[in-house]
Amino acid sequence: PADLQESFLAALKAMGGTILTPDATDPMAPVRKMMVHPGPVLSCVPDIDGDFVLTPDTKPADLGDVQYGIVRAAFAVAETGSLCFTEAELRINTSGFLPQHLVVLLDPADIVYNLHNAYRRAEWRNARYAVFQSGPSATADIEGVLVHGAQGVRSLNMLMHKK
Repeated sequence: PADLQESFLAALKAMGGTILTPDATDPMAPVRKMMVHPGPVLSCVPDIDGDFVLTPDTKPADLGDVQYGIVRAAFAVAETGSLCFTEAELRINTSGFLPQHLVVLLDPADIVYNLHNAYRRAEWRNARYAVFQSGPSATADIEGVLVHGAQGVRSLNMLMHKK
């Protein structure tokens, strides 16, 4: 499509993701504003501070109590509304799945059209770990009731933010 950003945003919304509206004077204001629940904040980006500190001794399961995780996506796929994370962005692989609420920063220049284009990116050749995520975790297995956060993040919030 002519506008990859518009296509990506529509697909991410369809998958249950929330789009945060940028603030011209304070780019991180929408991120801080959405953090209303008490609990540890893990920030894997320099743009915002967190109070959960990763150390060389941090185990993947240690992130189980994190309320908010803030990460930058390596890139996004317009066709599927997917965000790609590698170990470089996540710093510890569970930081994209164990926080209750995930906030993702995405540079609009890092949106590709489809999965064919995604698999041509350097992340798939150079990263030891890469994963796609589209929206919050959800399941409707039990009596057809939709439950968010059953096997991963309860909410996925995305903010367009240039690197």
